Amino acid sequence: MNYDFNAIEKKWQEYWSDHGTFQAKNNSKKPKYYVLDMFPYPSGAGLHVGHPLGYIASDIYARYKRHQGFNVLHPQGYDSFGLPAEQYAIQTGQHPAITTETNIARYREQLDKIGFSFDWSREVRTSNPEYYKWTQWIFIQLFESWYNNDTNQAEHIDTLIVKFEAEGNASVNAVCDEDVEAFTAKEWNSASAKAKQELLLKYRLTYLAETEVNWCPALGTVLANDEIVNGVSERGGHPVVRKKMTQWSMRISAYAQRLLDGLQDIDWPQPLKDSQTNWIGRSKGASVEFNVTSSAVEKSYKISVFTTRPDTIFGVTFMTLAPELDLVKEITTPEQKAEVDAYIEATAKRSERERMADVKTISGAFTGAYAEHPFTKEPIPIWIGDYVLAGYGTGAVMAVPCGDQRDWDFATHFNIPIKNIFDGVDISEQAYAEKDATPLKDSDFLNGLAYKQALPKAIEALEKLGAGKGKVNYRLRDAVFSRQRYWGEPFPVYYVDGMPQMIDAAHLPIHLPEVEKYLPTEEGEPPLGRADVWAWDTKTHAVVSNDNIDHETVFPLELNTMPGWAGSSWYFFRYMEKALRDEAFASKEAMDYWQNVDLYIGGSEHATGHLLYSRFWVKFLKDRGFAPVEEPFKKLINQGMILGTSAFVYRIEGENKFVSAQSKKDLSVQPIHAPVEFVNASDELDVEAFKNWRPEFKDAEFVLENGVYKVGREVEKMSKSKYNVVNPDDICEEYGADTLRMYEMFLGPLEQAKPWNTAGITGVHNFLKKLWKLYHQVDKAGNLGDFEVSDAPASKEAMKTLHKTIKKVQEDIENFSFNTSVSTFMIAVNELAAAKCNNREVLEPLVVLISPYAPHIAEELWSLLGHDESIATAAFPEFDEKHLVESSKEYPISFNGKMRFTMELPLDLSKEEIEKAVRAHEKTQEYLGGREPKKVIVVPGKIVNFVG
Repeated sequence: MNYDFNAIEKKWQEYWSDHGTFQAKNNSKKPKYYVLDMFPYPSGAGLHVGHPLGYIASDIYARYKRHQGFNVLHPQGYDSFGLPAEQYAIQTGQHPAITTETNIARYREQLDKIGFSFDWSREVRTSNPEYYKWTQWIFIQLFESWYNNDTNQAEHIDTLIVKFEAEGNASVNAVCDEDVEAFTAKEWNSASAKAKQELLLKYRLTYLAETEVNWCPALGTVLANDEIVNGVSERGGHPVVRKKMTQWSMRISAYAQRLLDGLQDIDWPQPLKDSQTNWIGRSKGASVEFNVTSSAVEKSYKISVFTTRPDTIFGVTFMTLAPELDLVKEITTPEQKAEVDAYIEATAKRSERERMADVKTISGAFTGAYAEHPFTKEPIPIWIGDYVLAGYGTGAVMAVPCGDQRDWDFATHFNIPIKNIFDGVDISEQAYAEKDATPLKDSDFLNGLAYKQALPKAIEALEKLGAGKGKVNYRLRDAVFSRQRYWGEPFPVYYVDGMPQMIDAAHLPIHLPEVEKYLPTEEGEPPLGRADVWAWDTKTHAVVSNDNIDHETVFPLELNTMPGWAGSSWYFFRYMEKALRDEAFASKEAMDYWQNVDLYIGGSEHATGHLLYSRFWVKFLKDRGFAPVEEPFKKLINQGMILGTSAFVYRIEGENKFVSAQSKKDLSVQPIHAPVEFVNASDELDVEAFKNWRPEFKDAEFVLENGVYKVGREVEKMSKSKYNVVNPDDICEEYGADTLRMYEMFLGPLEQAKPWNTAGITGVHNFLKKLWKLYHQVDKAGNLGDFEVSDAPASKEAMKTLHKTIKKVQEDIENFSFNTSVSTFMIAVNELAAAKCNNREVLEPLVVLISPYAPHIAEELWSLLGHDESIATAAFPEFDEKHLVESSKEYPISFNGKMRFTMELPLDLSKEEIEKAVRAHEKTQEYLGGREPKKVIVVPGKIVNFVG
């Protein structure tokens, strides 16, 4: 009965699949618990050992909650729209759906081998038309909604139209575009249908607008800020430029305050909450308007700025505009045009993140135009600088160099005057940005006032003058929702006279069309522009050939597709149903039962992407009555990263000769990643395998030391490009899935990054062998015999071991300290083995305890213990403190300070009773030799010492 882990794991994986062991019920009387992992994008590379870390942790917790009597929903699916499949389609011509299907099959095979308790009956794929039908439907609901500040929620657009028809927009308190002008009910009612549509677009929660975007020419698409790293695309490392495009946007800014407030109600890591708080960026201050004077223009312009320090308005000595603002070209004088144009072109090559991060480089250009100070009427020079972004605030700042370091640096660099308005403060070396009791000077009616007194007075004066007003501002910008890609959700939108119209929900989904190539068209249109059948017939309610476009009943469809975060912003609701429904994305009954996710595990890199957008969508769905909750995820844990231990060989510059890590010190060498599978546990390289790996290394010379070549080692991100990937399939084949699961937990705390070391896995594997051995006969030679447990009562020590293990493991699971649980199991098995414990009273609850971590071996032992049902729902063992209470003490018995023997006595004996019992022991008589000791020292619970 050896531990045949391969056969055991195959057997139980098939059993779980055949019996639907982990399928949750929507009408259970048990309390519910919803455990979810961020679903993976199915890449062609498959899983490496770093990927399952969070899945293993969530699976342990899901299994634990089942043992506790919960109805656990633990589903899995695939975020299957994505750029990699499209890039592969561009290179090979293979449809992304085929690539995605192949990759999903590979992922599923790997996931099944690790023994996850996923409810696959509820699998989600975002690229499935029956799924993205509802993503399209949610988009339509957003289009048909506006945000009412008075009720602080989204409402159907019809309620806004009723207001317009009755009273215009004068009393409407809505989140809308800033350029909306006031109109009366009469003006609204007499407006054309197109004019009304144009006005409503300024209020809708999803709308068309010309915005500055991150355009990647090589990928032919717009990228989100979180898809750009160090100024280039995260995918492929391609250059990214800023350009203006008409895009769909989501008015997430309407929810800025609610997104901030909601962070107080969820159990998320504080660093992640801080990321969202900073990204939303709430600040209080004032909006201020400056009139523009320029020889380049005849019409009047105003520049609106938001400032948190209106109290420093008398310190303004220049203004800085974002180079990409349309206003810049309007006000720039002929003399400055060439310099300004060149600067705008240079800025367009830098991403927003790069501009924000670069605090050292100071650059800018003078427009030749001036603004008028609202109080002093003095001219203020208008500059442009790339440290100001069009998308943040108004894209303009009133520069107060005496009070802001970046303004001070800019002014110093370009020799712009710096006016000091802080009494008694030296600003010759740096700006003074403190909000303290320092009084103002040279500030007219604010003279002598400190920050707290000056701030409201400055706002009051601006409002009285009509040059500004108090305001709460947010850095959070509306989210661009268009991508110039093929492999994404099609918009349910067609255009009549240039205005977007929604396709009726009854005709969804709108399927992706076939195209001959997956590249943008020669005219620069997105890939959907290549489709021959991509027009909407309003008579037949069907997609028809473009040749039929007649501007009467057949109209062009939207060419962009939705971004990657669309399908992931609501997928957790879809899991609540066993099957896709025709009438709703999930029934009211299912959503009322499951509510939201109790435990969500995934990476912190999604803090300002998926995790923010999904919160926004859920709040919207709640407002419109489509969901019962405000927040999608009650508790969130960010798992750390498992790092790879890369191997390096060192090639001498200019030669095809390699020296070892020890010999490279005084040489100019080029480090090259070597595949880790070519390196053994002693860091010795299989030189021949390396030479045969790539043609350029075939004739390479290796300088050996003691007959071997030793590689250098470095811990870094596990990645295919670094050749340091370890395949979980190989680990499962050689050691078993239970070993992989326990070893990944054993590596360290869940939230921390830790390096992978395959050499360390044998310790965990040997532990599982010892566990197996506890339940079997063992002969004198140590060979395993038949399964055997005893029904006799267990010893006190064995019960103590069991119950201290129950206590520790339960505490560890509740605290997500899975690494220390593994250590506890090892200690317990060693203690039970030493005690030769084979008692059912101990070994049966022990196997339930270990089941969440090593479910395959637990199932097999549970079956051998005589159970017909899966261990999955066996009750979790209850801790009984009485087994940890010591009832006796093993006393050291000493004579003249030297311990001679030990004696176990009840702890409740008095001093006199202890002495009497020890005196009666035959060894005491032997050591005393008939003499009466001078003194007997008895310390209850500690020692007995005979003196003299």
